[in-house]
Amino acid sequence: MSKNEPDIAVPHPRETAALFGHHEGEQTLLNAYRGGRIPHAWLISGPQGIGKATLAYRMARFVLAHRDPASVQVQSAETLDLDAAHPVSRQVASESHGGLLSIRRTANDKGVMRTVITVDDVRETVGFFGSTAAVDGWRVCIVDTVDELNTNAANALLKVLEEPPQRSLFLLITHAQARVLPTIQSRCRKLPLRALSTDDVLSAVALATEGEEGDPALREVADASEGSVARAINLLGGGALKLHQRTASLLNTLPHVDPRELHALGDALGTSDRVALGAFVDSVDRWIGERLRADPASLNADLPRLARLAEVWEKINKAARETESYNLERKPLVFSVFGLLADATR
Repeated sequence: MSKNEPDIAVPHPRETAALFGHHEGEQTLLNAYRGGRIPHAWLISGPQGIGKATLAYRMARFVLAHRDPASVQVQSAETLDLDAAHPVSRQVASESHGGLLSIRRTANDKGVMRTVITVDDVRETVGFFGSTAAVDGWRVCIVDTVDELNTNAANALLKVLEEPPQRSLFLLITHAQARVLPTIQSRCRKLPLRALSTDDVLSAVALATEGEEGDPALREVADASEGSVARAINLLGGGALKLHQRTASLLNTLPHVDPRELHALGDALGTSDRVALGAFVDSVDRWIGERLRADPASLNADLPRLARLAEVWEKINKAARETESYNLERKPLVFSVFGLLADATR
């Protein structure tokens, strides 16, 4: 595969066996499970693209394959790794395991991906946890991501978390914990994950792209990724890296906005290049996320502005998903994004 190929077929986290850089988080989950009193819900948080979903699916496979926490296999395990040839691994990868429910955005009747997770998606948990015939033992529900739940869906999930079924395990993924309802947070054990080291990103990208860790192109995107494998892969090929740098430079001038620069950025995004759009949205997400994840001790005096920023983040992500789903013009999105951010940062 060419290192400059814009469309890289990266395995979904449910198919990914390797985990980079999160040994501590993995041990936390493993120790809680073999202790016999694991919390029924976990909120796995951290920047986008660092392996949160990979860890969640890794935990799901382990629990579904080893139903008894007191078993020798669990007590002697050093990691959550499960052989790819194991029947549970194959079933999870093919989305055919009766003990696992994955809640995520779905397509509407026209085949277009929705911009949010709906209440109907969450209501699938009723039949899932109520069924006794599908599978014995644990039932695991992964929500990827909680950030995309609409209000009704979030409230429906909260009801399930308040009265969890026996032998149920919820693994909730969020890119920004501050945006998750406090009532949901209060019912979860929190598991924050840090951004990966550059070397871990490099190893993960090389594995995902079947490349070589010594490739200068891979090293360049790993250096620019700020700990996110997804960001590094998105920056591979074409002018994605330069577009990312250009967007970041303009974001750092906020609340000042130069219309000429925005026109040029909109032109650079093109009309249908998903890689370029992804690089733009990712740059914006990272910029906002860095401000929402600031040191809590320094936030109290700035809470109103941060609240506006969090609200704007939700609007921006929804607009970006609509732009991609309906293949809308990119330039109006650029002006809308910078207009919202300028207002929120004044």
